Amino acid sequence: MLVPDPKVVRKLLTRYASLRIAQAERERKATARELADVSYTLCVMMGTSDIYDAVAKADALLMEAARPGACATDPDEENRLRLAV
Repeated sequence: MLVPDPKVVRKLLTRYASLRIAQAERERKATARELADVSYTLCVMMGTSDIYDAVAKADALLMEAARPGACATDPDEENRLRLAV
């Protein structure tokens, strides 16, 4: 199974949050389009069709990646493919 790169996921989550804030402050078509694109990308990366599920899975992925020794204890880590955008 492909596992998204936590760094890429973190960047997407940050961009998603920034766009949500920007859109809440002032609605703009360009911001709405970019928010839709980032939402779609997060959903695809996390294997969901709902942005709320994608955000929850992304958060879980980042928490797992932040665990001390998370990579060092995984014997299949070097065989796992990383997904990058």
